[in-house]
Amino acid sequence: MTLAPERVEQRLREQFLGVAFERQRGEAVRDFTLFLPADQLVGVCTFLRDDPECGFEMLSWMGGVDLLPHVPRFECVYSLLSVQHAARFTLKVRVPEEQPRVPTVCGVWPTANWHERETYDFYGITFTGHPDMTRILLPEDWVGWPLRKDSPLGYEEVAFTHNTPGRKLPSPALKKLAPKKVRYRAQ
Repeated sequence: MTLAPERVEQRLREQFLGVAFERQRGEAVRDFTLFLPADQLVGVCTFLRDDPECGFEMLSWMGGVDLLPHVPRFECVYSLLSVQHAARFTLKVRVPEEQPRVPTVCGVWPTANWHERETYDFYGITFTGHPDMTRILLPEDWVGWPLRKDSPLGYEEVAFTHNTPGRKLPSPALKKLAPKKVRYRAQ
């Protein structure tokens, strides 16, 4: 039996009276997505996991988004999966730049551990209550958050004839790189 996302939203609104859920709308929105306040995240996720009608037993993906110059700047996106009901559901939490903190959902889905650490590693969003809030992919001495839109690009310039002193232009007589005439069997 497939679970309709509208029914999940209805269950949440019945269970969490007074919580300001907001449905994401727009032409580019593909997945059914609800925004919710960060302080309600753990309770909502626990309900979605434990409610027999919902049964979202798996956090399939979690990550961050930098929306600079929008305010609030960041979002945390939680993609949930109910195998039993063949349903997907997405939750989003808006995160301010001044205090980029969200409560951890490691206690609800243990797989959130690595997802949250990766989000911390790349965006600098801290997950309060996380058992091991350390970098997971970058070295511990790394400075900054590389997926933030205001992060310096820091790249090595590629050597070309116009930007490398002393580099010589190839001889015009060089034919090695010239296009070859190709004969096909049908010709």
